[in-house]
Amino acid sequence: MSHNGVLETADLTGFRELQQLAYAGAQAVAATLEPGVTEREAARRLREWLTERGVQDWFHTPFAWFGDRTAFRGFRVPTQFFPSNRRLSANMPFILDCAPVRDGYVADIGYAGCLGHNPIFERLRDDLAAYRALIVEQVRAGDTLRDIYRAVDALSARQGYDNRHRVYPGRVIAHQVGKVNSRLPKFIVAGFGVRSLQTLFGDLLVERLHHRSPLWANGEISNHPATPGLWAVEPHIGFRGVGVKFEEILVVTDTDAYWLDDDLPHVRHWQGKAETR
Repeated sequence: MSHNGVLETADLTGFRELQQLAYAGAQAVAATLEPGVTEREAARRLREWLTERGVQDWFHTPFAWFGDRTAFRGFRVPTQFFPSNRRLSANMPFILDCAPVRDGYVADIGYAGCLGHNPIFERLRDDLAAYRALIVEQVRAGDTLRDIYRAVDALSARQGYDNRHRVYPGRVIAHQVGKVNSRLPKFIVAGFGVRSLQTLFGDLLVERLHHRSPLWANGEISNHPATPGLWAVEPHIGFRGVGVKFEEILVVTDTDAYWLDDDLPHVRHWQGKAETR
């Protein structure tokens, strides 16, 4: 870590490489999905793919959501987020989400896809690009996290969509990430790695002493500009039982903010659409 809490170049490279690996895993598993596969099987494939490539631990183990579960319809309790026996069918949207840990580095990604063609999914995925631009611009401007959250809400209302990250525990749109430094044994509890949770809770205690939070939501505790460091940001929008999101790392310094990597599947998709216009 540098003196202002922002990671050095070598560490940024470590986070970027793991984020690339996580997205590569999601794409590889997405390419294997077929009608009849369950969320649990998809999540298992992603976990095995990443473990075979050096992932040693998890902030959280892989999730998979199919159909209207991509929009978290009817979700009331945390256990509903875990992979289920829902089966994929033709033209059904899906989301793969994982947060691997390797050599202390953490990635937390969300990959949205569709088994075939679904016009609502296509529209949502294209419209999600505006959120990526909005978030980095307003963090860079020094706006408070709460105000940016509300700006995201306002954008989704203008587009005619539902904010679905409000269904996440704590209504969070993002959380800080850092290197995992724990001597606890590697152990998974309810899908979350205890080493990563210890790191997050430590950050939570430190941030609360400064009247800040490593969790980005829309309440009073988020009424401050983004703390310098890394944030895993995941705007999630829904419409008529279809949900689409991305999740990737935003780097915040004392004077700037930027996405850790622009060579990601959703960004390449939007760039390709722009080039064909």
